[in-house]
Amino acid sequence: MGEYDFEVAVIGGGSAGYATARTTAGGGRRTVVIEGGGELGGLCILRGCMPTKALLHAADVRHQARRSGVWGLEPGEVGFDFPAVMRRKAAMVEEFASYRRGQLQDSRFKLIRGPARFRDPHTLQLDNGQAVTAEHIMISTGSRVANLPQPSLAKLGCITSDDALRLESLPRSIIVLGGGAVALEFAQFFARFDVAVTVLQRSPRILKAFDDDVAAEVEAAFRAEGISVHTGCSLIDAQQDGNEKVIVYERDGGQHKVRAEAVFHGLGRSPNTGSLALENAGVETERGRILCDAHMRTSAPHIFAGGDCTGPHEIVHIAVQQGEIAAHNILHPAEPRPMDYRMLISVVFTDPQAATVGLTEKAAKAQGIPCLTASYPFNDHGKSIIMEAMHGFVKLLCDPESGEILGGVCVGPMGGELIHEIVTAMAKRMTVAELAATPHYHPTLAEIWTYPADALTEEITR
Repeated sequence: MGEYDFEVAVIGGGSAGYATARTTAGGGRRTVVIEGGGELGGLCILRGCMPTKALLHAADVRHQARRSGVWGLEPGEVGFDFPAVMRRKAAMVEEFASYRRGQLQDSRFKLIRGPARFRDPHTLQLDNGQAVTAEHIMISTGSRVANLPQPSLAKLGCITSDDALRLESLPRSIIVLGGGAVALEFAQFFARFDVAVTVLQRSPRILKAFDDDVAAEVEAAFRAEGISVHTGCSLIDAQQDGNEKVIVYERDGGQHKVRAEAVFHGLGRSPNTGSLALENAGVETERGRILCDAHMRTSAPHIFAGGDCTGPHEIVHIAVQQGEIAAHNILHPAEPRPMDYRMLISVVFTDPQAATVGLTEKAAKAQGIPCLTASYPFNDHGKSIIMEAMHGFVKLLCDPESGEILGGVCVGPMGGELIHEIVTAMAKRMTVAELAATPHYHPTLAEIWTYPADALTEEITR
């Protein structure tokens, strides 16, 4: 072992941290995982992907049942037992968390419970007074709910995504602050359980990281469900008026007020790095986010980082890849591997779902990348018409000369599933002509990809 207690120390046992520990331990390196959270499992399992999608699915089932008259069905009143919905969510989380606990408590590496901070570049100080030294260190401490932008909001009191997962009852009305994935997913969840919902977004459009046509389609669907959406809003004040919470905002040069029983804080998350004393290790940050190169190495060459504490994309599969890349580069420093974000996937689990992979039109324009695009709507597609799922479209982007697929967009039914056809195509560097020539069963949702592929193939060969 030399002068260090461990060859690898991993701070945080979430997706990125576990991926690193599993890989370095499998490579024969003596590894320790230090987990400072109250529970084992990581954000995705405990407070992110799994519990939120369990709730969204319940809301979607109720929504489809209530609108089943469009298929000639007569379901009657479709009520719900909210505590039962939450109990099912909790049981699922426990099942997933127990599996992760078993993984982290495996004898392949040592597990230490408790917060850690850097004493020096190779030494981690634990709250119990113990110190751990390591030759290499991986930081994967995740993220936390971002601070509210105004003191008045903090004084007023807001429900966070963490809080929403512990609700015992629903408010009658709620103001959702934010227009990103978390805000919109919870907005639709609340609305489908009979909560009156108003969304306030600062940017001119919701889903600002997506193309404008994607945002417009989701916004139109929200409005059709009775969700009030206001974009271009600047928050001025937050007040309590009796049993109601009041948000004062400016829009289009005028001042407006909206009232509700509760306010949901969907204004993003921040890297969970403030307690690590990173300055003692020479690790540079930007607004709390740990800066890494393509090999997941920080400004301190022996220290790596991955997951939500680094970004730039707070997505589970990216965190896992970052953890594996960091581990590989610890194990094989002479043969380093970089992260490849070419096939970056994003999915928003609203209805319609919004999913992208690779290049977007917005990114292509900003970066000056030439591309051709073609779209096709779900309201002219056989299977989606059968399903009465006609909001949205698919879109392909390709190289104007070679026809190689550069990106894909799916806004519509099962968008998060359908996008993986384009992920696979891009992994194999397929052209639009090859995708168009690939057999697709009829009638299926997936065959919709052949229409923009055909259009682009014809444009290139013209």
